[in-house]
Amino acid sequence: MGEVPMGKRHEILQFTNHVIQGRWFSLFASFLIMSGAGATYLFGTYSKEIKASLGYDQTTLNLIGFFKDLGANVGVLSGLLAEVTPTWFVLLVGAAMNFTGYFMIWISVVGKIPKPKVWLMCMYICLGANSQNFANTGALVTSVRNFPESRGNMIGLLKGFTGLSGAIMTQLYLAVYGNDAKSLILLIAWLPAVLSVIFVYTIREMRVVKQPNQLRIFYYCLAIAIVLALFLMVMTLVERSVAFSHAAYVVTATIACAFLFLPLLVFVREELSVFREKNTPIHPPRIAIEHPPVVVALEKEDTNNLMKCFWFNDIFFNKPARGEDYSILQALLSTDMLILFLATFCGLGTSLTAVDNMGQIGESLGYPTTTIKSFVSLVSIWNFFGRIFSGFVSEALLVKYKFPRTLMMTLVLLLSCIGLLLIAFPFPGSVYIASLIIGFSFGAQLPLLFTIISELFGLKYYSTLFNCGQLASPLGSYILNVKVTGPLYDREALKDLAKKGLTRSSVKELTCIGNQCYRQAFVILASVAFFGALASLILVARTRNFYKGDIYKKFRDQAEATEAEMASTNNNRIH
Repeated sequence: MGEVPMGKRHEILQFTNHVIQGRWFSLFASFLIMSGAGATYLFGTYSKEIKASLGYDQTTLNLIGFFKDLGANVGVLSGLLAEVTPTWFVLLVGAAMNFTGYFMIWISVVGKIPKPKVWLMCMYICLGANSQNFANTGALVTSVRNFPESRGNMIGLLKGFTGLSGAIMTQLYLAVYGNDAKSLILLIAWLPAVLSVIFVYTIREMRVVKQPNQLRIFYYCLAIAIVLALFLMVMTLVERSVAFSHAAYVVTATIACAFLFLPLLVFVREELSVFREKNTPIHPPRIAIEHPPVVVALEKEDTNNLMKCFWFNDIFFNKPARGEDYSILQALLSTDMLILFLATFCGLGTSLTAVDNMGQIGESLGYPTTTIKSFVSLVSIWNFFGRIFSGFVSEALLVKYKFPRTLMMTLVLLLSCIGLLLIAFPFPGSVYIASLIIGFSFGAQLPLLFTIISELFGLKYYSTLFNCGQLASPLGSYILNVKVTGPLYDREALKDLAKKGLTRSSVKELTCIGNQCYRQAFVILASVAFFGALASLILVARTRNFYKGDIYKKFRDQAEATEAEMASTNNNRIH
């Protein structure tokens, strides 16, 4: 074998550098980081270990679940930090928080330290879950700004991989640690942190340019993600009925990781085409002198808008048109955001409550442990399908039929009511159907929320606004989970003890068995979700005319201006 020529070696190094610094490799890194950013959805798998090891009742466990949701959804700190620091710093802070929070939970559960007080456990899980927002802000916001004309597809894919992360991590922990739910907490501690550290300098914002194959590449990624989701769903169902050896778990985890890395091949092929085109001389040179003034006009317009935002009156009375860049206060104090807040409180609050209680729901209805774990994994997988459905389908309907994204949010909330009622009035196999519906509707709400915020209020302060937009979720979770569902469950459990002639002090763990355990709570949850659907209909009426227009025209103009500037630069080099 001969040695590789120096010129060829130089070209390979150039291409490698081009790939690593390109927007597609940045997107691939975002996929991996988001695949590790969904540890909060595994709470239903390891919550029973926390409850049993530390001797908590259901209300206390629900309180810990609330602080998990609080940390996962209060991302204002990460948003504000991203406004003043580079992306790599945001990712590093998130990695440190993730490891610290979940590692402390793990050493508490396995007994390596004395049993911590409840407030300490709440603080640990809040800290670990809050790291998810730093991954979101670093990866998702940057990717949306790099691909603004495909934000629905982009958010759907990224949040879809987050939705799959629960099932992916389940396969990995079975391969690495075996069937030990306590070790799952350890995996959650180190794996997401390692991913953020590895790709800390890869994810960065780039200038908007025209990507002719952009939509096709996104659909390739969608196909890969769907195949991965189907594989994980099949494995989840098979593992429930067949005893796997450790070697078999290693094989399934390896296949799942191979699917995760498959988009990289698609991106490298696309970057190869771009690299070749970039290094091909242009004959004849293109001369374009009409576009640069657009950039100047846009910059002047942005400057004027920014100056206006400093006036107090503009916060309340002279807001920009929908789709322009709102200031943070203008957006947060707008009627549109308040309606979104109410719909999010009802929709995500009820869905989070159902997801967090899925393990105890299965237990109360007499399902075995392996089946209960499959419920949690099915929620994670259909969470993924909901995310990509709401991202890609809402984008396609918007482009082709001007179908408002706000109307899709209404339909998703109505769907969630059905899943909640199936738990309130169970029949044989109903929890399987409920887990699919709840997972799907829960997953669909997040991309819709994030995309609607970016469309209505602009991208200038998006890192802060999308984190503020989901603040209603932990509030809904606290009221509906800690104050409604937990106490109602415990009340039914105490009734069972009274029938058996026992008292609360005579049992370590307060458990309720029977169809009645969650009936009243989930009837209330279904009613709240229906109210949220009615509230979102108001937003549909308010934004109907906005969605009839061309909401992405501004970004197409920016891409054309950038393309003209790059062509002009290349022409100057030639001459």
